Amino acid sequence: MKTLVFGSLNIDHVYHLPHVLRPGETLPSLSYQRNSGGKGLNQAIALARAGQEVWFAGGVGADGLFLSDALAAEGVDVRLVRQTQTPTGHAVIYVDAQGGNSIVLYGGANQCVTREMIGQVLEKCSPGDLVLLQNEVNLVPDMIRAARAKGLRVALNPSPAAPEMRDWPLEMVDWLLLNEVEGHDLTGCTDPDDILDTLLSRYPACRVVLTLGSDGAAYADAGQRMRQAAMQVEAVDTTAAGDTFTGYFLHTILSGGTAEQALLRATQASAIAVGRPGASASIPRADELP
Repeated sequence: MKTLVFGSLNIDHVYHLPHVLRPGETLPSLSYQRNSGGKGLNQAIALARAGQEVWFAGGVGADGLFLSDALAAEGVDVRLVRQTQTPTGHAVIYVDAQGGNSIVLYGGANQCVTREMIGQVLEKCSPGDLVLLQNEVNLVPDMIRAARAKGLRVALNPSPAAPEMRDWPLEMVDWLLLNEVEGHDLTGCTDPDDILDTLLSRYPACRVVLTLGSDGAAYADAGQRMRQAAMQVEAVDTTAAGDTFTGYFLHTILSGGTAEQALLRATQASAIAVGRPGASASIPRADELP
């Protein structure tokens, strides 16, 4: 059984600033790095480092071929990565002195998915395989429908959030992994329990994982609900914390673990990630966890 990440490949341009920019303000950057990134790439690396068999599908321009090389170096199968004439997607990331971040995305090659490509990619999957999706590529609703039609399981991280997601076929999603902001955008609620209640009332067969920052994380399905406290760490860079959480949570579940075990392991992994700079570079390997 394999996991297919059908997602984004980005070149991350990271600038460290004393504080988040105010409107009209110009600040000198304290440092600059160019990193491998994209929620798809980060989550694929998190899954691979956790111990999962991972395939990757997506688009990349000639300027970003090093991104598929970075995936391959982690043991990810990249035969389904397509080179496009469009430049590679990129992100401009501003990291403040407290480790928080603001991100501007350019879609680029990530927005070049076609329905023909979806069919070709999913032909490589077998019933029972898991397809992991985010919202940094186009045609995600088509991917969800096509995956379910082939008997595949679907996990969705609806990030970055967008209003049209309320019209997506989320009733076909097996695992919905999101943060409080995304939960609010999907439900209009701010209280975590209200977010979970609303999502489960709409999609009763879905299993929902809600990350809560310094308040930890919550899990809910039709039969149970639980919380996991956050680990107390000094944050350096939170860029890939959610992607790390997603990868480790899903690997634990796919390996036969319970939701409680998956919450704990994902929380441990993301706590290590926020204590390090960078995106994919901050994701821990399985043997680094307690």
